[in-house]
Amino acid sequence: MNWWSQIPYKISPYLIQINGFGIRYYSLMYLLAFVTVYFLIRYRLKTEKFDIDMNLIDDFIVWAAMGVLLGGRLGYVLFYDFQYYILHPLNIFLPFDFYNGFTFTGISGMSYHGGLLGVIVAVYFFCRKNNVDIWEFSDLVCPAIPLGYTFGRLGNFLNSELFGKATTLPWGMIFPTDPTHTLRHPSQLYEAFFEGIVLFVILWMLRRKKAFRHLMFSLYLLGYGLVRFVIEYVRKPDDHLNYIWYGFTMGQILCLIMVLAGVSLLLKIKQKN
Repeated sequence: MNWWSQIPYKISPYLIQINGFGIRYYSLMYLLAFVTVYFLIRYRLKTEKFDIDMNLIDDFIVWAAMGVLLGGRLGYVLFYDFQYYILHPLNIFLPFDFYNGFTFTGISGMSYHGGLLGVIVAVYFFCRKNNVDIWEFSDLVCPAIPLGYTFGRLGNFLNSELFGKATTLPWGMIFPTDPTHTLRHPSQLYEAFFEGIVLFVILWMLRRKKAFRHLMFSLYLLGYGLVRFVIEYVRKPDDHLNYIWYGFTMGQILCLIMVLAGVSLLLKIKQKN
């Protein structure tokens, strides 16, 4: 067994832990994601021509954070474990279990696709409230999002969650939360690299091209949906869902919807232009 495969065992998921309570690196990764997106957007407003007030970005980050957290949590409840939460509704937002005594459980379970829907709703109402063109605002924000999302997947890795299927490849890892102690794909790192860094580089390079004006959101949907769909083939499906439709996971089905939405939106805007 090489040193690489043991890395997850050498990493504590907690930044600070006292008497069973602590701050996880996962929470810190969310904070870093929002800070990264915030400064990238401000950088673009300073160096590129947008008819958007710089002061609005401070407000938008709060709207976006609420969209991600509420949408991500509700998305997990609806897409991944609806039957449990319909019977335990208090566990949706409260970090305690009232159904078997009173115990602290924390809040676990966030859905990327739910978070995306939450941000879309936040952007719509934010632009409407501030009289901002939603397509111009999408062009401003979308190229920055993937780099922030990289931190979320690193948080999953530090939490030893959402790991991949069993593998014999030399870069496989053993995760302490896996009861089988099997060598697995570090799929969180695949996602951090391809859904985060690679997609960021592509959108960042295209952001000033006139041919892609008002198309950044469509390209984001297409890019993320395609990459995540492929990586899902090496990612371990949720135990309580497994494969739910013709060998596809829930993540793949939601990504197919993303891709179809991206293509439809792309064609519609191209036709309009």
